[in-house]
Amino acid sequence: MSLTRRVIVCLDVRAGRVVKGVRFTGLRDVGDPAELAARYEADGADEIVFLDISATPDERSTLLDMARRTAERLFIPLTLGGGIRTLEDVGRALRAGADKVSINSAGVRRPAIFTEAARRFGTQCVVASIDARLEAGRHQVYTSGGSQRTDLEAASWARECVARGAGEILLTSIDRDGARSGYDLALTRAVSDAVTVPVIASGGAGTAADLCAAVARGGADAVLVAGVLHDGVTTVTDLKRAMRDAGMSVRMVAA
Repeated sequence: MSLTRRVIVCLDVRAGRVVKGVRFTGLRDVGDPAELAARYEADGADEIVFLDISATPDERSTLLDMARRTAERLFIPLTLGGGIRTLEDVGRALRAGADKVSINSAGVRRPAIFTEAARRFGTQCVVASIDARLEAGRHQVYTSGGSQRTDLEAASWARECVARGAGEILLTSIDRDGARSGYDLALTRAVSDAVTVPVIASGGAGTAADLCAAVARGGADAVLVAGVLHDGVTTVTDLKRAMRDAGMSVRMVAA
């Protein structure tokens, strides 16, 4: 039996609202997180990712409250990320109703957090979020919302994250984010080949063909979608139908 491919919807949240931009900039308001999450689940989303892109403790508290309210309504998995710095933060997110926690900048600063979280809560809860930009033929890892360059290379860093306990990789191309020009297939393939855990391709979804390419050519196990759904360009159902027609196994919502 072929592996079922997941279509995951990403909600970037700031000050209690979902926002979307291009290459991590030019953010605009697109709606209420709980309402959008429920709508996307009804349309067939396999998972929802909430990413807190703000930095203040007050807004993070708001996100936890919102995640709690949303989780009570959802039957699909919810991943919470952004501002997860400590093991206590991981615990708070899971207690708020998240099924998984996405760790990015804190993992670069202190990789042991992956191991600690995996030991305490299980590897299935730990997602290593990696943002990368292509520079001189090398996919360079960035942190702090794409603003801080590191010396890490994406595939090797993904390998280390998994060795330390991450059970999944959320891989975002900063170059493609919001551009709707297709996922960075070279980046996705490099990371997929480097690890044995599922890789979620993120950044660049414009059409169903892009999602199919991320799986067939990039080796992704799942695809993350945001802007084209928020703007009503397409729906999760239509994307999945096209993937199914291309021969991929996807979970369809009963009519």
